[in-house]
Amino acid sequence: MTTPAAALVAAPATLRRAGADPLRQTMEHLGHALPERADATVLLDFLEDDLREGLDALGDVEAHFTDVLDALQPGSLSPMSLVDAGDDYLVLQRLDVLMDVVTRVRRRLSQAAGLMRQTSTT
Repeated sequence: MTTPAAALVAAPATLRRAGADPLRQTMEHLGHALPERADATVLLDFLEDDLREGLDALGDVEAHFTDVLDALQPGSLSPMSLVDAGDDYLVLQRLDVLMDVVTRVRRRLSQAAGLMRQTSTT
């Protein structure tokens, strides 16, 4: 079963081949609102990378909870399946990544807002 976050992560690669990456299109849209400067281009690249990393981590976290739900199904319910489902160190690492990415995205969005303000006042 594909989770919604996993679909968001997988979709860009599929759509990129078709020439319609929604995240890339969003970054291009933001790019048009920013001044044509090197720092704005770098900001867009970092923001896109952060968003992709966050969506990837979110997909892993969502997959963990899907695995937990699967372990709770009547056909697979056992003490060992419960312990295995609850003992996923990877999800804790991915949550740390998400916290870091959310902080970076917030900072980058603030930087983009500042650049937009500079564009509208000049």
